[in-house]
Amino acid sequence: MVPDISQPRWTIWLSDHPLVVLGSVLVVLVLVTGVIEPNYLSVSGLRNTVLLAAPLGIMAGAQTILMLTGGIDLSVGMIATAAAYVAANQSPNGALIAITLGLLVGVAAGTVNGIGVGVFQVNPLIMTLAMSSILIGLFTALSFTVLQGSTTVNDFISTLGGGSFLGNRIPYNALVWTGVSLLIVYGLRYTGFGRLLYALGDNPVATRLAGVRSWQVLIVAYALAGLLAALAGILLAGRTGAVDLQLAVNFLLPSVAAAVIGGTSIFGGIGTYSGTVLGALILGVLATMLTFLNAGQAIQQIVYGSIVLGLAWLYARVTGVS
Repeated sequence: MVPDISQPRWTIWLSDHPLVVLGSVLVVLVLVTGVIEPNYLSVSGLRNTVLLAAPLGIMAGAQTILMLTGGIDLSVGMIATAAAYVAANQSPNGALIAITLGLLVGVAAGTVNGIGVGVFQVNPLIMTLAMSSILIGLFTALSFTVLQGSTTVNDFISTLGGGSFLGNRIPYNALVWTGVSLLIVYGLRYTGFGRLLYALGDNPVATRLAGVRSWQVLIVAYALAGLLAALAGILLAGRTGAVDLQLAVNFLLPSVAAAVIGGTSIFGGIGTYSGTVLGALILGVLATMLTFLNAGQAIQQIVYGSIVLGLAWLYARVTGVS
């Protein structure tokens, strides 16, 4: 690519190294939060940020995968909640059964989303919004019948989602997030499936003409997104210790914001999960800062929405895509 000589070199360098920019923003936010609350700059303060960011980062991984295809999932919050609810209900039967059934809920819901989008070509916004509504109604009814019972998770899930090791320094959910991150980064960068996600988002028509069964790619992508959302929900349930039908609903917008902040295009074909990880950490620090400033959940949602809107507008101005 021939450099644009009309732009200063430093802006060209920054555009070529977005992770440096995101890392710098993260460091600045940490320092500013430390000024607001000096006790934040401690192992305990940073640990609490990671505890918050881990389930968000995993859920944002679901959005990253789907946004690369030009899609999105508005049901991730409810899928996470449903999975956590099932895991809590089955906790008396042991952690293995509880976690497995919770993850299966996510895969099942994601697969249905994928069939709707890939096979029946329903718009992703409509399909996933409908799935969210269906899950809300279904689990509201089931909570009074077959799922009536435990709404607290067992000790293993509680430790996995909210516990720490090495003298209460490193959260266990950070280990889970690290493992998930490595798998996603490797999958997107080095596998044929990852390349198909980028190709489908960049030029879906050409991808189909090349003989790719796009519907199969989309089904797998949405199933993976459901699995990640379910895992995030189970970790979140472990952190809170109990579940209700509003557990992860407020994570929908932040999951999109984390991906967008990380450089994933809402129009498809552009993005990395490495950026999403930094985006989730940035939002985790930002949420902590707003908490120290006594800003409520409503203010946080306004901030997240403003970030998504502003970055989408900026991307459209820079690229000319509308």
